[in-house]
Amino acid sequence: MRISINKTISTPIYIQIKNEIREMIYAGTLPKSFSLPSERKLAEELGVSRSTVIKAYEELKTLGLLDSHMGKGTKVIIENYNQLLNNEKHTLPLSWYQFFDSNIAPANDHTIIDIIDMIECKNTIYFSGGIADPELYPVDTIHRLQENLYKKCGKDMLNYSAVEGYYPLRDSISQLMKLRHISSSPKEIMILSGSMQGMDFIARTFITPRDVVIVEEPTFMGALQSFKLAGAKVIGVPMDEEGIKTDILEILLNKYKPKFIYTIPTFQNPSGTLMSLERRYKLLELAYKYQVPIIEDDPYGELRYEGNPIPSLKSLDQYGYVIYLSTFSKILFSGMRVGWIVAPSPVIKKFSIIKQMTDLHTNVPSQYILDSFLREGLYEDHIKSICREYEHKRNVMVKALKKKKNSGISFEIPRGGYYIWCKIPDGILQPQLLLKSSHKGIVYTPGNVFYPEETDGNNYIRLNFTFENTKNICYGIDKLLEAVEESASEIDPLSDYKQSLKKPIV
Repeated sequence: MRISINKTISTPIYIQIKNEIREMIYAGTLPKSFSLPSERKLAEELGVSRSTVIKAYEELKTLGLLDSHMGKGTKVIIENYNQLLNNEKHTLPLSWYQFFDSNIAPANDHTIIDIIDMIECKNTIYFSGGIADPELYPVDTIHRLQENLYKKCGKDMLNYSAVEGYYPLRDSISQLMKLRHISSSPKEIMILSGSMQGMDFIARTFITPRDVVIVEEPTFMGALQSFKLAGAKVIGVPMDEEGIKTDILEILLNKYKPKFIYTIPTFQNPSGTLMSLERRYKLLELAYKYQVPIIEDDPYGELRYEGNPIPSLKSLDQYGYVIYLSTFSKILFSGMRVGWIVAPSPVIKKFSIIKQMTDLHTNVPSQYILDSFLREGLYEDHIKSICREYEHKRNVMVKALKKKKNSGISFEIPRGGYYIWCKIPDGILQPQLLLKSSHKGIVYTPGNVFYPEETDGNNYIRLNFTFENTKNICYGIDKLLEAVEESASEIDPLSDYKQSLKKPIV
């Protein structure tokens, strides 16, 4: 595939690339299922930035000419366009790209979509997403609760609920919060369509373009997307084994005066880090000193496999600086999408206005079922049951990762949560490893998507151990390590030197 661009004319480079590829598809030079070069490879060949190629590819996708998926590359999906070109009265497909808000999201920001799509791929071992084991879903219990509820209050279950959520469920969650040593009234709790909705509400309520948000580095990719979508400048603070490095954090707080600090202190996603009690107190001290609120995201806090529990930031907060997010998705059922947020009443009122305009209220039958599940005392027994299973799966994955000692992979064993955060040998290219792994039927999440600047984290991968069964974990890790060893054997010893030649001399 040969593309000619002219950097001296006024037509944007990405439009030139788009037009040339489009004409090759229309002419039949690029037939259906033809695999285009990766964005990075084509950018290198043309001497342009990767973002330029991404924009060109994205526009071709909106024309219905290309499609791409993680591990499968970008392919032509149209054929027989010769007939269309021969028809003088034809109408070309609408180019939707020109209508998009440039702030909506980066053109290549499909990571979460691709990760979820891969669940349905047959013959694929799935270490990628943050998904519970479906075999552990309490299906029979939920069926019983649902039947009883429909008999008693079927009409109410199918009616509207309050925007803030079904009050009895908010009351039940208030009692659950007491077990987490958090004192909150139902009026300080809002039911969400998953905790990601809470992230969206926080971004829309607090962030105006060019505001600064401080996050741990690495951190949850969904949070990064929400904050960037709202126009925030996201700045990462490195972590060590005790959590966010508060010495660096204080320098950044003093310099940037951020809108808030976002943290996952307990079994962090993706690193699995458990923030120490001392570090939690220091984080709160800095928040009070610089008058910066904290967003505490706690989806994994109850999935503890060893050690003693550490109090949440919310439970330690004496002055109301912490907004607390949690969800049932990681504990009970991934597909029910019910979460909650605990915040001061004025904040909940603001969120209610956005909720009203977004989806009015969270799915009502799900709220009734979860309320019954909590009131019947089923929640704690379920937690104990899944923690036993997930601890076993974690141990199986750890043993499998340690089996090939020469693989060059290193990691810390998480004390809870869903993930093992692995460092791969320096010099391995993520696209290469992703491709080799996908060819072996293995899907994982590359580390760069968890960093504010996606150029970081290329020598890390995140592995989920909760979704697959133990047989698949053993087989899948063995194949993944094969892919790592193959990729390591192909490392160009001069790659660092060649990369340095591309950087400008300052």
